[in-house]
Amino acid sequence: MTAARAAGYARFACGPLAFRLRPRVVATCVGLACAIGAGALVALSSGSLPIPAAQVLAALVRAQVPAEVAQVIWDIRLPRVLLAMLAGAMLGLAGAAMQALTRNSLADPGLIGVKEGASVAVLALILAVPAAGVGLRPVAGMAGGLAVALAVAGLARDLSGVRFVLVGIGMSWLLSAALLVFITTADINDVETALVWLAGSLHAASWPLLPAPAAWGAAGAVLLLATARGADAALLGDPVATGLGVRLKALSAARLAAPVLMTAAAVSAVGSLGFVGLMAPHMARFAVGGGQSALLVASALVGAAMVLAADTVGRLLFAPLQIPAGIVMTVAGVPLFLFLLWRRRDQL
Repeated sequence: MTAARAAGYARFACGPLAFRLRPRVVATCVGLACAIGAGALVALSSGSLPIPAAQVLAALVRAQVPAEVAQVIWDIRLPRVLLAMLAGAMLGLAGAAMQALTRNSLADPGLIGVKEGASVAVLALILAVPAAGVGLRPVAGMAGGLAVALAVAGLARDLSGVRFVLVGIGMSWLLSAALLVFITTADINDVETALVWLAGSLHAASWPLLPAPAAWGAAGAVLLLATARGADAALLGDPVATGLGVRLKALSAARLAAPVLMTAAAVSAVGSLGFVGLMAPHMARFAVGGGQSALLVASALVGAAMVLAADTVGRLLFAPLQIPAGIVMTVAGVPLFLFLLWRRRDQL
């Protein structure tokens, strides 16, 4: 009990149920959720047609508002805001899981070529079948991302060692070259659409694009949270984890499959938003500390906030010109990431 209190845990009881939580972590996550809600309200209110917050809230609950306001909120801005938060949360979760799996704090979902595999598959769909609906992109992206992950795992014959990372980096470069071949040889009109998508843009967000990422995001989040305790044990080292009864091969396979599918689904929906998976877990770790469960939840919230903020800024800063969220995030995120690395210079 004393050790739990020293670690910041407090005991809560509700009838026959009792559990321990860290109040500081709960307060931080609630604060992040409130910030995301406020950011979403700003995003829904702002644009070429400014809408007061009261009308936005009324439109969301289907109260009486002008038809134009309801159309802008429900058909244009709300699916875009939801997709931004969903993609950011999935990439944040995937980044946290990948860093724990590889035991490398600089790991990113794109480290093993999953992003590039998904991008190649979606780009092939865009260029080969321009009339294909956007709802097919997640299917193509997940197929491409999963195929690359299986190829890397098969070549490396290991899911957490340096060989796994190095094979993934090589595969990532190979697929990046394939992307360039696609772009340089395709029709110029199709290339323009592909380049906007590759830059990480949410301008094509719509309701049909949401179900597939939402389903895979929910499944991946449940899988990662269910295996969080095993991941905490695995971080202590293979002998200790095995001694605690953790089946490492099954754990590694599950914690690889979840980020692969979430990353592929997110990339296929909104393009390459590569910085979120690297940055969100670091920011979450600063906010809530260790522990996979808390880190996963905080990484999802930070990732959602990052993509939502980047998309809103890119949409409004030079309106009517829209800058893809991937570009905004990279420009703003790199200096922040370097600052975080400098603060932890003695720990790296």
